[in-house]
Amino acid sequence: MPRRPADDHIFWRDPALPHLEAREVMDGRTVCYVPHSHATFSIGAITGGHSEYLTGTDRYQAFAGTVVLMNPEIVHSCNPVNDQPWSYRMLYVDTGWLATVQGQREFRPLAAVISRDAGLHADLMALFDLLFDMAVDAGEKDAGARAFFAGLAGRVEGAELPPAADHGALVRAADYITRYCTRDLRVEEVAAACGLSPSYLIRAFKARYGLTPHAYLTNQRVRAGQAGLRQGQPIAEVALDTGFADQAHFQRVFKAHVAATPGQYAVSTSPPKA
Repeated sequence: MPRRPADDHIFWRDPALPHLEAREVMDGRTVCYVPHSHATFSIGAITGGHSEYLTGTDRYQAFAGTVVLMNPEIVHSCNPVNDQPWSYRMLYVDTGWLATVQGQREFRPLAAVISRDAGLHADLMALFDLLFDMAVDAGEKDAGARAFFAGLAGRVEGAELPPAADHGALVRAADYITRYCTRDLRVEEVAAACGLSPSYLIRAFKARYGLTPHAYLTNQRVRAGQAGLRQGQPIAEVALDTGFADQAHFQRVFKAHVAATPGQYAVSTSPPKA
């Protein structure tokens, strides 16, 4: 893929491969994240420099050659240290597709959150090169991704995690927030919907999901905004459709969660037209 030296971000998406999305950041000092989570499984390769990786309650130093792994809905952030240069590539993978690769009905999260295995890093970089290559067809890219993820669990410590416990009322609260995230949703309404007091909901929800109900709501709105941008909707329209006060508010919150502006995210590399 031709380089654009002035760009800090490259996003890659292919309509033929909706289960995969990738990005590359050439200067991580220009992008900082608030704690957030994804619906996808995410895996990244640090390609240069030094950053700090926070996942759940654990904190790691990530240097060039490090692979970071993020299960769905796990709150995390990865940011520069003392304004030191760093660069990375990230891949976001649909869990339904991953479950089929695992041979499971549902995706089994991985225990590992970080790896410094040089071979794994090299193979992940090769997968990124394959995905970013506009001369390669979608079938070959899909086959490469399947081959990589079919062997991933056997290459990281701890392999798969056991199924998570179902925290009934809190799961209902998270589902309610997700369903109605574009509304002006109050914690009292969520608490009533799941049968908890507002004060208990705030404490227990933060302990379970790593975010307060309000922060979780904001995270879900950003996800909805990403979906709208991927579909080609105008930024101003997406901002209002996803519950933000205006485009400026959407811009600020989106950049804090995605470490890119909505305009940068909306532009992605794609296969050349036939």
